[in-house]
Amino acid sequence: MGVLDGAALAVEADAVRGAIDREAVLVAVVDDRVLGACVLDDQEITTIAVRRARRDQGIGTRLVETAAEHHTANDAPLIAWFDAPVRPFYTSLGFAIEPADEPGRFRGQLD
Repeated sequence: MGVLDGAALAVEADAVRGAIDREAVLVAVVDDRVLGACVLDDQEITTIAVRRARRDQGIGTRLVETAAEHHTANDAPLIAWFDAPVRPFYTSLGFAIEPADEPGRFRGQLD
């Protein structure tokens, strides 16, 4: 939760606990320190965050690639919901992006 809170994401602790119970959270750990986390809901990335000091080091990319590997094995596209500032990140990973119903939000799909 510290990584998610540090990224100033609006994520509810109960939603994260539920994802943990469903084994739908990917965590990047180095030397017993959590560097990033990706929370999934079925085939959707609902939240992803990387410690500020560790950004631009491929951690978020690896989390998304790991999520995509799981969903490719299940023949399901990976979906991500995100705000405008991280659109370049998802574009760089090959997501097809379209505006969501909410202003400033986007939906990306990786087949």
